[in-house]
Amino acid sequence: MSTIEKSIEVNVPVRMAYNQWTQFEEFPNFMEGVKQVTQLDDTHLHWKAEIAGKEKEWEAEIVQQTPDHRIAWMSRGGAVNPGAVMFQPLSDARSMIRLQVAYVPEGFVENVGDELGMVSRCVQDDLKRFKEFIEQRGRKTGAWRGSDRQ
Repeated sequence: MSTIEKSIEVNVPVRMAYNQWTQFEEFPNFMEGVKQVTQLDDTHLHWKAEIAGKEKEWEAEIVQQTPDHRIAWMSRGGAVNPGAVMFQPLSDARSMIRLQVAYVPEGFVENVGDELGMVSRCVQDDLKRFKEFIEQRGRKTGAWRGSDRQ
């Protein structure tokens, strides 16, 4: 299993960054290869993506959610990709977002891509697109505060 950790500073308050991140169905707007995310209930998501030219689907379960601080998930069937996203205020108008994702490359193409650092670059590029998405809008598209789960 490989683990990637990337971070980015965004020019929005931490509450706005967190609230936008919880709009999981908006992920295709800034995550390359993500075709659809459907929020099934408060803790379960269904993902459809294209990874290394292959269509993949999986379920993810949110296992920890602390508003304005952290969201952690585990995959439940399909692609293995547990992870967490953390939010840290830098000032009233700036935030740091740190994303950790683990994954298991499958097959020759995914293993070569992993060795070449393609997945790591993709994660960093997704964070850059999130930054552009939230900063250009100047507002969140919604909010789902959830509840503390540990």
